[in-house]
Amino acid sequence: MIDPTVLAAQLTSLLDVEEIDTDLYRGARQPGGEGRVFGGQVIGQALQAAQRSVGRDKTAHSLHAYFMRPGDEAHPILYRVVHDFTGRSFANTRVIAIQKGQPILNMAASFHIAEDGMHHQDAIPDIPPPESLTSERELREHMGDRIPPALRAMLLRARPIEIRPVDGVDWLDTTPRPPVQHSWFRVVAPVGDDPDLHRAMLAYASDMLLLGTCMLPHGVHWMTGQVQTASLDHALWLHAPFRVDEWLLYSTDSPWAGHGRGFNRGRIFTRDGRLVANVAQEGLIRLRE
Repeated sequence: MIDPTVLAAQLTSLLDVEEIDTDLYRGARQPGGEGRVFGGQVIGQALQAAQRSVGRDKTAHSLHAYFMRPGDEAHPILYRVVHDFTGRSFANTRVIAIQKGQPILNMAASFHIAEDGMHHQDAIPDIPPPESLTSERELREHMGDRIPPALRAMLLRARPIEIRPVDGVDWLDTTPRPPVQHSWFRVVAPVGDDPDLHRAMLAYASDMLLLGTCMLPHGVHWMTGQVQTASLDHALWLHAPFRVDEWLLYSTDSPWAGHGRGFNRGRIFTRDGRLVANVAQEGLIRLRE
């Protein structure tokens, strides 16, 4: 078992983009990563590039990203930041993620100087606390030999984000269920007090758990080999401060799917009930022949 502090440090390093020229950054590669780059990694690194370029006087409050090509773990990713607007209260930037000379993601991000204003929010769902739940890793370990051999190493590897599903998960269960999920999550060890890093880590984690929600009513999952999946776009709104190394609740639902696509929404709450982020994503869910 890898020390949780090592896993948290690896995630911190992964999202610590390197400035190689003015408004040009290079993202690190996932240690031991193979195949397609996790979309949350590209979003998190792109947000870090934008935050580094804009500076500390304004805070990221939203981003909208489109995935165009899958990233390749065998190559680094470059991030070009373009400043479209800089005002007294708001700033808007675009980030182009480039790999092997081609864009793999376009992202627009908006920054705002914090100010007081009217406030309301959804209430946090009434669900069990994380201490009463089994972690996703333990659930996978309990599946034992039911995990396909080709997926065993990937599914059982230690991860920097701990997830505790409220309803439990059996990734090979094909029973249709309502398109709603609730999961607690957190980084497995403390990651310091840099709010930009916490926002980037939330952006990274926000790409988890969403796409599977729209497949629940259809009894399919990417592990079963019945469906081809990919994130097509991703939107994240950051409402208030939070810590990713403390428990956060990810409450997701899917109001629509059709034409090979599924639409998913997510709300992220702190343990004391503050709604700190909203997420939306459309993904490819194409049934295989």
